[in-house]
Amino acid sequence: MKRVIPTNFPDDPFLDSPVTLGAAIRAARTQAGLRQEDAALSIGVALQTLVDIEAGKAGVSIGKILQVAQALGVSLLVVPNSQRDVARRRLADLTSNPL
Repeated sequence: MKRVIPTNFPDDPFLDSPVTLGAAIRAARTQAGLRQEDAALSIGVALQTLVDIEAGKAGVSIGKILQVAQALGVSLLVVPNSQRDVARRRLADLTSNPL
């Protein structure tokens, strides 16, 4: 069986593109030790859908992206632009000082 090599989550939690979101989803999958085939099967999406999400292809529906993110434990937060820097700092504090 092919070994899954864990990848890191993006350093900045701000999602500025489908590629950044895809990288976060790939990181969650690989850190869980799941191959794309196994993850797609367990989530109930087509393998090509997962491949496209991880590649950051813009044509995947938001519903499928949210389904995959939730199944892999990736949380998406909505923050007003005016609060982005504050949220970024607070998230950095939380990840550097886990509860």
